[in-house]
Amino acid sequence: MSQSRTPIPETAPPSRAVDASARRIFGLALPALVVLAAEPLYVLVDTAVLGHLGAVPLAALAVGGPVMTLVVWIGTVTAYGTTGRAARRFGHGDRPAAVAEGVQSSWLALTAGLLLVVVMQAAAGPLARTVAGSGNPDVADGAALWLRIAVLGAPGLLLAAAGNGWMRGVQDTRRPLWFVLGPNLLSALLCPLLVYPVGLGLVGSAIANAVAQTLSGLLFAGALVAERVPLAPRPRVIGRQLVLSRDLLIRGAAFQASFLSATTVAARFGVAAVGAHQIALQLWFFTALLLDALAIAAQALVGAALGGGDAASARLLSRRIAFYGGICGVAFAVLIGAGAGIVPGWFSDDPQVREQAMIAWPWFVGMQPLAGVVFALDGVLIGAGDVGYLRNLTVVSGLGVFLPMIWLSYALDLGLGGIWAGLALFVMARLVGLLLRMRSGRWAVLGATR
Repeated sequence: MSQSRTPIPETAPPSRAVDASARRIFGLALPALVVLAAEPLYVLVDTAVLGHLGAVPLAALAVGGPVMTLVVWIGTVTAYGTTGRAARRFGHGDRPAAVAEGVQSSWLALTAGLLLVVVMQAAAGPLARTVAGSGNPDVADGAALWLRIAVLGAPGLLLAAAGNGWMRGVQDTRRPLWFVLGPNLLSALLCPLLVYPVGLGLVGSAIANAVAQTLSGLLFAGALVAERVPLAPRPRVIGRQLVLSRDLLIRGAAFQASFLSATTVAARFGVAAVGAHQIALQLWFFTALLLDALAIAAQALVGAALGGGDAASARLLSRRIAFYGGICGVAFAVLIGAGAGIVPGWFSDDPQVREQAMIAWPWFVGMQPLAGVVFALDGVLIGAGDVGYLRNLTVVSGLGVFLPMIWLSYALDLGLGGIWAGLALFVMARLVGLLLRMRSGRWAVLGATR
């Protein structure tokens, strides 16, 4: 990858120590946490609103939701790839070059979003039927309808992701807070209004989703224009970004193959099982993104440190951020465990759905401390540009551990317990691989040369 990367200017200022204090880490992480929480929090509101319409609308969202989660993952790849590159430019004192990375990633995001809108209009039906199975036609039809409308927000969603990427790279996490939180709060109010009083049901949920994403994308696009940097697309740079992001794309594909397979298998255990899986999975994504706030701080700070030639600060940051991630994971485990008998009832009145949710709950709780460390170290390696290792680790852990366990659960009729045991093994495999990489120190050497 290094040979295709734009070289760092030779006129960069001399290296200086990067602030690795807890105040600096959490000063970046906390605003990023609100940004990360806004999208899954809206999905949780959406899940709760539709859950009280009945098991079928909830199951339709469970089938359609992971497909839109795929769009979110594409956006995450865009953001994370941009953050690392922008942070290293920013660490050399070249803010215009850091922002320029955001311009080209925004063109890439807009193109991908428009392409997704076109493709999904044709693919929503077959995709929903494949995931839901032949025995659930009402669920498949509802999921397809929801997808065709919700995907209209994909261009805005991906533009917002690109905007988050370059702003995090220049260590600005406050403006993204308002650019994401405002539209999502508006949409959270709009969703129940459209679903119930207006009577649009599942369609109302999809409209509210698309509105939030579009508004957010427009705000980020406006911020990019205000930077007064050249806005013309540069195909060579966009092509280079695609090449540099290929490892993150493959990594994201491994995640999505695993989670889509999990939903597919859960759907074959019945409507109650897939509804419960939707509740637990969306809560898992929610806590994962909250924990990812520290990963974003790691991307920005580690990238800037290595870009400025300060490997010692990068190593110190990696240790501190991993420690903070583990502590946050323990706190989440305590809260989630305490809410075991309460939280599932927020999302469904169906006693069978709540009963099935309790099967996944112990696994959900137990993974939190491990996941806190995993997500923090993911951010360290992304900030260092060591995404090739992350790609390999995720592919091996996902396709070699998680995916076989999912389908073994189906073959042996292990239910949701088997699926969530597979997710726990997936997290543990990644943790072992990340700790070995951190111990080797090779990530810091690679980051200092990129």
